Amino acid sequence: MSQPATARSSPWSPLRQATFRWLWLASIASNIGTWMHEVGAGWLMTSLSASPMNVALVQVAGSLPMFFLALPAGALADIVDKRRYLLGVQLWMASVATLLAALTLLGLTTVWLLLGLTLCMGIGTALMMPAWSATTPELVDKGELPAAVALSSVGVNLARAVGPAIAGVLVSLVGPWLTFALNALSFFAVIGVLLAWKRETRSSVLPAERLLGALRAGWRYSRSSRPLQAVLVRALAFFLGASAGMSLLPLIVRGELHGSAMDFGLLLGSVGVGAVLGAAFLPALRERLGGDRLVVLSSVVYALVLLALALVRNLYLLVPVMLLSGAGWIAVLSSLQVAAQTSVPAWVRARALAVYILVFFGSMASGGTLWGFVASRASIPLALLCASTVLLLGLVASLRFRLPVTEAEDLAPSLHWPAPILVEGVDQERGPVLVTLEYDIDPTRSEAFQAAMKDVRGMRRRNGAISWELVQDSENPRQWLELFVDESWLEHLRHHQRVTRGELKIEAAARQFQTQGVDILIRHYLKGA
Repeated sequence: MSQPATARSSPWSPLRQATFRWLWLASIASNIGTWMHEVGAGWLMTSLSASPMNVALVQVAGSLPMFFLALPAGALADIVDKRRYLLGVQLWMASVATLLAALTLLGLTTVWLLLGLTLCMGIGTALMMPAWSATTPELVDKGELPAAVALSSVGVNLARAVGPAIAGVLVSLVGPWLTFALNALSFFAVIGVLLAWKRETRSSVLPAERLLGALRAGWRYSRSSRPLQAVLVRALAFFLGASAGMSLLPLIVRGELHGSAMDFGLLLGSVGVGAVLGAAFLPALRERLGGDRLVVLSSVVYALVLLALALVRNLYLLVPVMLLSGAGWIAVLSSLQVAAQTSVPAWVRARALAVYILVFFGSMASGGTLWGFVASRASIPLALLCASTVLLLGLVASLRFRLPVTEAEDLAPSLHWPAPILVEGVDQERGPVLVTLEYDIDPTRSEAFQAAMKDVRGMRRRNGAISWELVQDSENPRQWLELFVDESWLEHLRHHQRVTRGELKIEAAARQFQTQGVDILIRHYLKGA
C-alpha cells in the first residue's frame, strides 16, 4: 500500500484506494442526510409545538448520547470486528430514519415520538463515530493518513453546506418526511459499501476483552499516554475559543447584519469552500511547517477570524473571512485528528479517539454556551473579542504540549517479551498478578536509572498495569526491585501483546544501567485463591 513521496504529497492520493474512496463518498452522502434530518426535525418540531424548549430539545436529544456512549462505543469498536459493528449501527440508524419518515408521512408523529426517535439517531451517531474514525488508518498508508483525514473533514464541510440547502427546498415543496426518507437511503448506501469491504482481520490466541475491562484499559492508557494527552490539551485550547465563530454566526447574520437565511447560507457555504481550498494546500504546508507549527499558525488565523467577526459588519467582506475560517478550521481539525490516530497503537485506537471526540464535543458545547452567555449579557462583538483572546491565551499556554510526529514511533506490537509460564490447570482469569523485575545497578548510576524508570512506569501503566513501584533494597543498595500489578493472568498476557516496537527504546534506556553479565530476574506472583 505504500506510495511514493510524490503521491503522498497529493491531497487526493488516498482516493486511489478503492475502499477508502467508496467509504468517503458514502460518508458524504450520509452526512448530507444527517444535515437534512437536522433541518427536517427542527422544522417539524416547530409545526408540532410552539414551545422554544421543545425546539431546543431536538438538538439536545441528538447530541446528548455522545457524552454517555462515546467511551463504551470506543471500547466496543476495539474488541469486536469494526466492519460488522458498523453494519449493525448503520442498520439501526436506517431503521430509525425509515420509521420516522413513515410516521411523518402518515401524520402520526408527535412531539415525544420525534424527540424519542431523534434520541435514537443520536445513540447511533455516538456508537458510530469512534469506530468510523478508527477505520481510516486501516484503509490508507501511514504517509497518506493526513490527506485522508483532511478529505474526511472536507466531506463533512461539503455536507454541511449542501445538506441544509437541499433540505430547505424539500421541506418547502414536499414536507419534512422526505428529508427523513433520503437520510434512510444514505445509511443504506453506507451499508452497501461496508458489505463490499473485504476487511483483513487479525486472529488472536487470546479471548476478546470484556467491555468493562476494555473501558478500564482505555482509561489507563489515556491517563498515561503523554502524546495523546498533548493532543487533548491542544484540542481543548483551540475549540473552547474557536467555538464562538459558528455558535454566534446565526446571531451575527440575523441580529447584526439583519440578513436572511440565504445570507446565512452564503457564509456557511464560504466556510465549506474555504475548507476545500485549505485541504488542497494542507499537504504542502504540513510538509514545510510540520503539524505542530501548522496548528499554531492556523490558530492565530482563526483568532483573527473571530476578531473580524467582532468588527466587520458587511456581508460581502465577511465572505473572505469565512473562507479563511474554513481553511484554518480544517488545518487544525485534520492535524489534531491525525495526531490522535497516529499516537496510539491499534489495540486502543477507537477508545483513544472516543476520548478525543468527547473533548471536542465538550469543548464545543461548553464554549458555545459560554460565548452565548457573554453575548446575551454584554454584546456579540465583546463575546467574539473575548473568545479570540481566550484562543490565543490557550495557544500560548499549550505550546509546551507538542503534538506527536506522525512517523516518530513504530506502534506495531514488538512481541519481544518471553512468554510467561503458568502452572497447568490454573484459571487464566485468576488475579491480580504481581510481576517483579530485579535489577543490579551501580550506586553511582542510580539517579540516572531512576530517571529512566519514570518512562518505564508510563509504559507499564498505559499497557495495562494497575499499579507500579520502584524500590531499593535497604541492605544492598545495588539491588532495585520494579513491581507492577496486572488485573489477571489473562490481562498480563494482553500486556505482553501491547508493548510496541517504539517502546523497546524505553526499556533499553533503563536496562543500559544494569550491570553487565548480570541477568534481570523476572518473577510472576498470583494472588492466593
